[in-house]
Amino acid sequence: MTGETVLTDDLLQRCAERAAGYDRDNEFFTEDFEELKAAGYLSGPVPTEFGGGGLSLAESCAEQRRLAYHAPATALAINMHIYWAGIAADLWRSGDKSMEWLLEESVSGEVFAAGHSERGNDLPVFLSTATAKKIDGGYRFTGHKMFGSLSPVWTRFGFHAMDSDAEGGPRIVHAFMPRDTAGYTIKETWDTMGMRATRSDDTILEDVFVADKYIARTVPAGQGDPFVLSLFAWALLGFASIYCGIAQRAIDLVLPGTRKKTSLAVTRSMAYHPEVQHTVAQMVLANESILPYVEKTCTDWTNGADHGAVWPSKIVATKYHAVETCWKVVDLAMDVSGGGGMFRGMELERLFRDARCGRFHPATSNLTHEIVAKTALGIDLGEQPRWG
Repeated sequence: MTGETVLTDDLLQRCAERAAGYDRDNEFFTEDFEELKAAGYLSGPVPTEFGGGGLSLAESCAEQRRLAYHAPATALAINMHIYWAGIAADLWRSGDKSMEWLLEESVSGEVFAAGHSERGNDLPVFLSTATAKKIDGGYRFTGHKMFGSLSPVWTRFGFHAMDSDAEGGPRIVHAFMPRDTAGYTIKETWDTMGMRATRSDDTILEDVFVADKYIARTVPAGQGDPFVLSLFAWALLGFASIYCGIAQRAIDLVLPGTRKKTSLAVTRSMAYHPEVQHTVAQMVLANESILPYVEKTCTDWTNGADHGAVWPSKIVATKYHAVETCWKVVDLAMDVSGGGGMFRGMELERLFRDARCGRFHPATSNLTHEIVAKTALGIDLGEQPRWG
């Protein structure tokens, strides 16, 4: 099944038809989720040896782009599960079997969510405001996680926390909390500008216990390893691909109407207006730059290109350019729409809000510039500035 798609045209069309209603009502994408799960989409990155689709990062990102073209919020939320399966698959193929259990559970129907965002922590994954305490048989965790996508349906909540008392110095503990764990609450906070169908509610951990079985990694605070790097690749390049899909959809939405739009000031359609043509050219030129860029980074990762210590910089730069270019394209599309796109219920208005949300997703502009600059200057990514 490797390389094959379960995203049929009919399935994608049904997702597209439901997207506006989910956004309007701020509802989770229940029907989309059930269809995608039944089709096997959630196990796409799982190796065929486990019964999954065997999709590489490049293939998975291409599928995510197709899904995002039709239903951006659905694609974004699903990405939170997809990237965990992708990380485990990459590690397994490299000979690291430590997360084989995740591949088995993914195929059996478990749903993995992401809990990395925290208020006051602008270095997600590398640091944490949540606390971890080692005890016999596992860890106890306390903390407040934001943007926990897939809140209504996850069965395994993937998150990280800081063990400040670890031997040898503070360590970041990466864990997966089963849904039936005692001591956590999901606080319904999700009423946002865009990406509303994701239902990314807050998750509050209050001395919850997670057994060693579900501890994926412990990593020195401020540092990374193959697990962390793979997390960056699957999550951020998935985001980048989603925003490529949104940008293309905005162009495809606005151009047909431009060819038909008339004005008393011109004898032919607005498609012949020099400034409209200029704006359309700006959209297309911008859009032309991101897909080959994203595909190249995804292909390099899939093919094992040796970028060494530059990999984090390349990954965050790719996500940054995709998101910024998507925002530019959708913003210009609003100009070309002549005001029609600003009305509630219009797809372009929804895409405008969804596109803006890309800047909130990690890595943010601040973190991206920090990683890129430190990499270029040869400064350790975990080194903090010293003032005074």
